[in-house]
Amino acid sequence: MVKRSSRRKRRKRKLRKNSRLARRISKKLKRLIPKSWKKWLVGFVLVFIAYSLYLNFSVLYQFEGKRWSLPAHVYARPLEIYVGKKLSTSNFDKELRLLNYRNTYNPSQAGTYNKIGNSYQIFTRKFSFWDGVEVSRLVGIKFDKQRVVNIVEYNNNNQISLLRLDPMFIGGIYPAHNEDRLLIKLSDVPNLLHSTLILVEDRKFYDHYGIDPLAILRALWVNLRAGRTVQGGSTLTQQLVKNFFLNNKRTLWRKANEALMSLMLEIHFEKKDIIQAYMNEIYLGQQGKRAIHGFGLGSQFYFDKEVGELDVPEIALMVAMIRGPHYYNPYRHPKRAKKRRDQILDLMASNKIISQASAKYSKQTELGIVYNHSNGSTRFPAFMDLVKRQLRATYKESDLKSEGLQVFTTLDPIIQSNAEAVMIQQLNNLQNRVAKSVQLQSAIVVTNSISAELLALVGDRKVSFAGFNRALDAKRSVGSLVKPAVYLAALMDDNNYNLITPISDAEITLQAKNGTTWTPKNYDNKSHGMIPLYEGLSHSYNQATVRLGMQLGLRSVVSTLKKLGVKQEINPYPSVMLGSIALSPYETAEVYQTIASGGFQSPIRAIREVLTSAQDPLKRYPIQVKQTIATASIKQLQNALQQVIKSGTGRSVSRWINPSFNLAGKTGTTNDLRDSWFAGFSGKHLAVVWVGADNNQSTGLTGASGALPIWARLMKSLDTMPLEYNSDDEIEYLDIDPETLLLNDSGCKLNVKLAFIKGQGPRGSSTCNSGSVINRSVDWFKEIFN
Repeated sequence: MVKRSSRRKRRKRKLRKNSRLARRISKKLKRLIPKSWKKWLVGFVLVFIAYSLYLNFSVLYQFEGKRWSLPAHVYARPLEIYVGKKLSTSNFDKELRLLNYRNTYNPSQAGTYNKIGNSYQIFTRKFSFWDGVEVSRLVGIKFDKQRVVNIVEYNNNNQISLLRLDPMFIGGIYPAHNEDRLLIKLSDVPNLLHSTLILVEDRKFYDHYGIDPLAILRALWVNLRAGRTVQGGSTLTQQLVKNFFLNNKRTLWRKANEALMSLMLEIHFEKKDIIQAYMNEIYLGQQGKRAIHGFGLGSQFYFDKEVGELDVPEIALMVAMIRGPHYYNPYRHPKRAKKRRDQILDLMASNKIISQASAKYSKQTELGIVYNHSNGSTRFPAFMDLVKRQLRATYKESDLKSEGLQVFTTLDPIIQSNAEAVMIQQLNNLQNRVAKSVQLQSAIVVTNSISAELLALVGDRKVSFAGFNRALDAKRSVGSLVKPAVYLAALMDDNNYNLITPISDAEITLQAKNGTTWTPKNYDNKSHGMIPLYEGLSHSYNQATVRLGMQLGLRSVVSTLKKLGVKQEINPYPSVMLGSIALSPYETAEVYQTIASGGFQSPIRAIREVLTSAQDPLKRYPIQVKQTIATASIKQLQNALQQVIKSGTGRSVSRWINPSFNLAGKTGTTNDLRDSWFAGFSGKHLAVVWVGADNNQSTGLTGASGALPIWARLMKSLDTMPLEYNSDDEIEYLDIDPETLLLNDSGCKLNVKLAFIKGQGPRGSSTCNSGSVINRSVDWFKEIFN
């Protein structure tokens, strides 16, 4: 008890002594530190704590949430190849070039091929479609007479029923900052890229907690000795914080924030999350306004490969560019970029990441970058304009710019490229034939004549210029392109009209209610008397068309135009029959789409599928079809439009295309030769071409001299199909003597194959005596029309 009491007393004395010491120290501090400073110190601590909490919240909120606004990526149609497909080797070569496949002696990696004669070895790329994944594999494709005759997989020698190549990336819909990236997982990244990144940028990444004081001091010493900044002391975490949360301003305040936020990031997240984010965030270059971020997009942009397919020199170049994407830009400064790449290769070898032999071999290789890039966000601005318009009908603008949607379109890059090349070449030729004051412009629309999928769209002779889209927005008088509606209205009245029904091409004068008169004239200023109905359309006779339309009634003609797909209001004036209505090339294509597809009205669609960033289907764009015209009537009209090309105003098409294709089409020319049009179709493709001047001045070009050569050259470049004469339960095709309009079963020299509803064709046979039926009928028809 005594000992315990003694210990208590000693402890009390010690506490009293310490207390007196503390009071003395406190008094001294009070004398040394003014009261105001204490308040400032307390305030600073409180502000620091509050600011730290704010930064901590920012780090957690932004890094745990949606880290990036991902643009929508838009793709062309994938080329589907199967035995029997009509595909020329020249167009297939063009497809491979557009996809940046590299021609090599021995295709050993994805994106390479070899061609020997009409046979190809192709190492395809892996790609995730809306209906599954197309794996990467080595295949052989053989062509014969412009058709695919064999597809085999080399690995197992199995025949392939359907091969689908990866689609061409044609553009994106970007956020305001125009950053683009393809997100990758750490598991997608080759170990060599991972190791090289750590070696070059932050060797102690897995040992520090966001900042490396020794590295900072070392960099400071090196920079002071050099008199300039030659080495950085930032860790990968600090680089990520600077790029992800902050900016590039070189201030002490930014560096302090960077250090503090780096510590917080390391506290809350694992190293694998940080390095993965870094690989997706790092800035690697610029393409126009589009900023290239991350190894996923960088590998595609520079090498047209997935990140997992990069080889040793490509990995070295990717890491080399991190220090200065502009300074080491391999396109602008290839020698500088190669020197930096070779330094990285030496570093990799000295640290035994690769062998000395591998480094030596890699240093002898070229940079291997691809050059087939467009300036800006898309190579095909007119088509992308339409895609955006169609997407905005379903999605919010913010979603299009941030949710990473994958949009698969109907664009055929071969047809698009052919259309652009033909337009440029022909407009240059035509420009030399018009007045110097006339600046010609043009627009082209190409669709699949069966499915109504948009295959190509050109809106400016400067094909990569994203300005006024004439294909969609230039509403011009369509001229004679409207005439098929008049003749279709007659053919729909099959009790009274067929293709050889005589009609009058005599002069006609119409008087309006206000007393003014209108006397349309034929282009040749001649009248042609009584003619068969099909000839009025094939030769585009104005007088015959107006007479026929007035006999049918203007409301019948307007109704037919509506059934063909004209959406705007149409005033039932006689001038409508000669094309006084104004339509854009795209709207005109919708009208002719109904004719080409057999009377089935279907909106032209540019989008097939939309997927989320996680590859989940979001929305399908199925074909919408509604039959508005009887098939029998349309087939007769198609046949009359074939006569336009065989013997009418479009006959010069035969200079470029074999007449055996039986193409159908119509020329269009407006008053004072302001607009030149041609619309026509084959068994597979429909194309509409407009040529004119933006200021609406006369070009001096007719439909046949301006738009037709562009259309014909374009159609010739396509792997298209003939428009066959196929009889069915309703329609039969008969050989007719055009002089007598009787059956040509006597071998008459002149012959035209015409469509008739079964039982309505002529019953008599021609004796090859010119004009007998016409002459016997003239007086009777004169009486009717008068």
